[in-house]
Amino acid sequence: MFRNRLLTTLAAGLVLSFGGAAFADNSASNAINMFGGPVYDGAPALEVTAALVEAGGGAENFTFAAALVSMLGEDTVNGEVAKLNKQYGEEDVTDFINGMTFAVKDGLKRATEAGVSLPAAPENLTGVELAKTLVQAGTTADGTFWSGYLFDKALSHPIHNQVMGDIEVKFGHATDENTHKILNQAMYDVAQALGMTDVKLASLH
Repeated sequence: MFRNRLLTTLAAGLVLSFGGAAFADNSASNAINMFGGPVYDGAPALEVTAALVEAGGGAENFTFAAALVSMLGEDTVNGEVAKLNKQYGEEDVTDFINGMTFAVKDGLKRATEAGVSLPAAPENLTGVELAKTLVQAGTTADGTFWSGYLFDKALSHPIHNQVMGDIEVKFGHATDENTHKILNQAMYDVAQALGMTDVKLASLH
């Protein structure tokens, strides 16, 4: 469904260095995402998105659970899910995982409608390297990981807003907030486990 072509928008305002994965900070001045953290209004990191989609089983069969296992291994993921279950309750954690699966699939649908095609996933962006890259992509200038900032970078701020609207229509506002909230905590936990101890926990968690 997605043609292997790299959009020219990738060159606009985005710096990608895989293996070090540095991102330009193109957050809009004073603009804040619905669930906190600055807006990123630069070009989307489509190669990173493509790598996440591939890790989760591809565009047609993507699940966030599969992506997590591909990046971190089953034992690590099971441990994190158990930790989140104690913190938030199994129902909210299940809604979060399902919400992330829906968000990625819906984001791809919205991107296709907007004429955006994913490039081929970089061969070297898998496993722990992909997990680190996602943490870096969602970390703002002050060192805080914000889920909204990651979603902005994954497919653009306008498509992020469309996906949030779709989630709220289908599942409600609480599910939308829950997905952002628990991702903030989960990716912070991942950062600490991977030695990225400078990453800060968002206030929404």
